[in-house]
Amino acid sequence: MTQTYKALVASRQDGKLAVGFEQLSAAEIGEGDVEIAVEYSTLNYKDGLAMSDAVPIVQKEKLILGIDMAGTVVSSDNSLFSVGDKVVLNGYGASETHNGGYTQRLRTKGEYLVKLPAGISTRQAMAIGTAGYTAMLSVMRLERFGVVPESGVVLVTGASGGVGTVAISLLSALGYRVTASTGRVEETEFLKGLGATDVINRAELSEPGEMMQSTRWAAAVDSCGSHTLANVIAQLSYSGVVTACGLAQGLDLPGNMMPFALRNVSLLGVDSVHAPMPLREEAWRRLAKDLDMSKLEALTMDIPFDDVPAAAGKILQGQIRGRAVVKIGD
Repeated sequence: MTQTYKALVASRQDGKLAVGFEQLSAAEIGEGDVEIAVEYSTLNYKDGLAMSDAVPIVQKEKLILGIDMAGTVVSSDNSLFSVGDKVVLNGYGASETHNGGYTQRLRTKGEYLVKLPAGISTRQAMAIGTAGYTAMLSVMRLERFGVVPESGVVLVTGASGGVGTVAISLLSALGYRVTASTGRVEETEFLKGLGATDVINRAELSEPGEMMQSTRWAAAVDSCGSHTLANVIAQLSYSGVVTACGLAQGLDLPGNMMPFALRNVSLLGVDSVHAPMPLREEAWRRLAKDLDMSKLEALTMDIPFDDVPAAAGKILQGQIRGRAVVKIGD
C-alpha cells in the first residue's frame, strides 16, 4: 500500500481559495534535497491571513499551508544536513510560493532550513515560531541601532499576540523596562508576568493622533501598523527608534515627516521571510540563550492539527493569546 501523509492544502478554484485536509503521496510533499518528518508546526497571524485570503499570500494554484515547521531529517542529499538532524523552517516563501509545514512529511531545499541549537526542542521551536523569531529580529535591530536598557522605556504593541508576548519576555530578560499595549487589558497580570512593567490600553494608540505628541518611548516594537505605528512614531523620544514587523491593525501608515525632521527618530523594517541565513542562525542562537523557556511555556497553548482551519479565524479576531503550537507527527 502506498504511503500517504496528511496535509492542510490550499487550492485556488475559480479565483477563490479552498482550504482542506488531503492525503498526499511522496511525490506531492514538495521538491528539494532534504526530507523531514514534521513533528510540530504553529499558528501565526500570517497563517490566518493566508487561509482567509484577505491578503494574497498563497501565490500558487495549489500548495501545502503553514509558514513554520520543526522536525527530524529522514533523508538528505544536502551535505549540510544528516539523517536525525533537528531542523526548523520559517519564512523563505513557505505557504506562499512553495509547500509549508502543515504536513506530516515535507521535502524542501536545505538552504531554507536551520539546525536547531542545543537547548531548543522541536516543540519549543514552534512555540517560538515565526512570531517569536520576528520578535528576536526586532530586538536585535534595536540593539544594533544602539538601544540599551539605559535608553528608556521600550513599548511593545500587540502585546498579547505572538510577536508581542515573546518580545516582552526577551526585552525584560535583557534588562529593558517594557510597556505593553494591548486590546485585552484583562490580560494585564499575564503580561506583567512575562516582564512588562506597565500595561496600557491600545485605544491610546489606535485612533488618529496629532503629528507631534508628548514623548513617551525610547524605542518600540510594533506589530500593528496603521494609526498605532503613526502614533508611536509621534511619541518617540529624540533619536528614538521603532521596528515595524506586522500589520495587525492595517497596511497603511497615516503619518507625517515631523518626528523624523524634528526629533531625529528612525523607523526600521523587520523582514522575517527573506532574512539571510547568518542572521537567522544568530537569531535562533540568541533565542536559545536569551528566552526564558518557562515564560515561553506560560504563553503557549496547543491546538490539534484538525482544528487549525477554525483557529485561523480566531487568531485574526485577536482571540488567541500568545503562541499556538500544532502537533503534526505521532
